[in-house]
Amino acid sequence: MSQDKPAKKRPAPLDLQQRSSLAGEASAAIAEVESALDVPFDPTAAAFFDVDNTVMQGASIFHLAKGLHKRKFFTTKDLVGAAYKQAYFRIVGVEDPEHIEKARNQGLSFIAGHTVQELREVGEEIFDEAMAHRIWPGTKALAQIHLDQGQRVWLVTAAPVEIAEVIARRLGLTGAMGTVAEHVDGVYTGKLVGDMLHGPAKAVAVTALAEREGLDLARCSAYSDSSNDLPLLGLVGDPCAVNPDAKLRSYAQEQGWRIRDYRTARKAVRRVAVAAVASAVVGAAARRARR
Repeated sequence: MSQDKPAKKRPAPLDLQQRSSLAGEASAAIAEVESALDVPFDPTAAAFFDVDNTVMQGASIFHLAKGLHKRKFFTTKDLVGAAYKQAYFRIVGVEDPEHIEKARNQGLSFIAGHTVQELREVGEEIFDEAMAHRIWPGTKALAQIHLDQGQRVWLVTAAPVEIAEVIARRLGLTGAMGTVAEHVDGVYTGKLVGDMLHGPAKAVAVTALAEREGLDLARCSAYSDSSNDLPLLGLVGDPCAVNPDAKLRSYAQEQGWRIRDYRTARKAVRRVAVAAVASAVVGAAARRARR
């Protein structure tokens, strides 16, 4: 005849004071871990990153325009013009001054009549659809190095500031500076406030930010792929050419600047092939439009 095993005694429930004590100890332990992981803040050093072909592959304004066209913000004719500029940018590797001038004159007319809040919300969707997978992991890692050193990191781009802020937020960066579109009572007029944040304008913007934030530009870093950003790169003590065009690569080598190229040979071949196909498609579309 088997004997029944004695039932195990359940531990007595903790009283309110004991539970409070444990909760306090757990909270203190978490705070101790968080404190150990805190990065000392470096108030006078920062990093500035161009976006197009530096942080992400291709032109952010094109992906934004494509996403807005999908949502009926503007016509196919407008998109064909944007596609042509994107194909040219991908093939040649530099911005055409004539295209920049046209963009400057046209401003951001394709968002006229839409609200600031609308563009911000759509920008989040477009980032997930068309931009997230185009972020260069190597450049993202460079930005993270600065963050890990307690430095602030800003994007500086000719793209609309609203989409630049989306990219910065999604990458965990400090903030962004971009082209500002005029709006009245939260509705875009289609005009720019001042000029596009392009070329020398970036250096002006960063200088103003440095004065406001108390940054020592000699301790700051800047990253770009384009020789158009030489005024910005020459402004800081630590310039770096990322995926540089031919002119910037040559200048960076002469100056002894850091150069980082995250485009593998296979990717470079694929980009040329894609650009060639895009150019052919745009040409066909333009011919159809003329007919």
